[in-house]
Amino acid sequence: MHSSSNKPILSFWQLWNMSLGFFGIQFGFALQNANVSRIFSTLGANPDDLPLFWLAPPVTGLLVQPIIGYMSDRTWHPMWGRRRPFFFVGALLASIALFLMPNSSALWMAAIVLWLLDGAINVSMEPFRAFVGDKLGPKQQTAGFAMQTFFIGWGAVIASLLPTIFTHMGVSNVPVAGEIPDTVRYSFYAGGAIYFLAVLWTVLTAKEAPPDDLAAFRAEQQNSKGVGHALAEILGGFGKMPKTMMQLAVVQFFTWIGLFAMWIYTTNAIGENVFGTTDAQSAAFQEAGNHVGVMFAVYSGVSALAAFILPVFAHHTSRKTVHMSCLVIGGVSLFSIYTIHDLNALFYPMIGIGIAWASILTMPYAILAGALPANRMGYYMGVFNFFIVIPQIVSGLLLGFVTKHWFEGHTVKTLMLGGVCMVVAGVLTLAVRDEATPV
Repeated sequence: MHSSSNKPILSFWQLWNMSLGFFGIQFGFALQNANVSRIFSTLGANPDDLPLFWLAPPVTGLLVQPIIGYMSDRTWHPMWGRRRPFFFVGALLASIALFLMPNSSALWMAAIVLWLLDGAINVSMEPFRAFVGDKLGPKQQTAGFAMQTFFIGWGAVIASLLPTIFTHMGVSNVPVAGEIPDTVRYSFYAGGAIYFLAVLWTVLTAKEAPPDDLAAFRAEQQNSKGVGHALAEILGGFGKMPKTMMQLAVVQFFTWIGLFAMWIYTTNAIGENVFGTTDAQSAAFQEAGNHVGVMFAVYSGVSALAAFILPVFAHHTSRKTVHMSCLVIGGVSLFSIYTIHDLNALFYPMIGIGIAWASILTMPYAILAGALPANRMGYYMGVFNFFIVIPQIVSGLLLGFVTKHWFEGHTVKTLMLGGVCMVVAGVLTLAVRDEATPV
């Protein structure tokens, strides 16, 4: 690979092509985030059990991402390159899972498909983070992650709005005999197609530079063959994590507890706090589900716009300052949902959450990329995902208990707890060391 100091400066459209795949990947994530609790509730899940069903995504990421990162670091094909084979295979499998999810007729079926879906999303997504580190030097890395955030935002806007769009087109939004509403079903079908096509665009248009010394790379491939060697390398890397990565890990822990609380409980919280119902079979609850999709579209749209503004602020201040400020804004916004009982007013906290989301998807990765060795970029980006999925696992195991026994089942109070965690993450950002100067 090119050393970080002599990587070519890419044009706007080259950055566009290498990031477009994230537009598709976000259809998988956004449809999952906005609708999975709704699907599980429609199929009969108790609200207290929802966090346990949501354990599938983080546990899958915990297992898959470091392995995929390690494998992609050691892959080179003259035609397919290093990361693109993983983009393609993951997108194909994720698209199949998106077609299967809304056809689940029982909780256990939906849970299994969620495992398959998230595993496939991880296969295609993890190398995209390393892709930026591979292709861009320090001067363009923040812009590269910002372009990814732009596509993540707009992908999430459209994906989150799909059930509402289909409702306005006259498609039924009411579950019949306990089945998933047609609005959700068609949304997942559309998302599966868009996911695959967007990733395929990046696979076909974004080229990868070969290793600087291909012979040495092939020799390393030969020496690192075998499951035992791979496991030793993967596990051994934890003890060699850069200090910046360990500092960011603490920030990520509290950040993602807040996000996970939001994704799990917003539909139930809005159903109870605004629509006055916790009955997942009622038309009012399903309307709440659609409205949450619109709310999530708002924060995703804000993040897409903020993605290109935040690097400017980072240039004039620092990436740490920007990330700290955005997390505090997001945390206060999430906390404030408790006080809001008007549908239209619910969009205001989504603006703050969108600003935080833009920074969460950009700044930690830009800070991290400057602290990682080039030949282990994929592996460490995969390990970094541990500090996203561990808080999600903790949330999955504990939030149900906390909601039931501390908050007497009032899920909107769980959103307040998530807001507090995000503010704590913002304060902890001040302790992070950023080794590279943002440009």
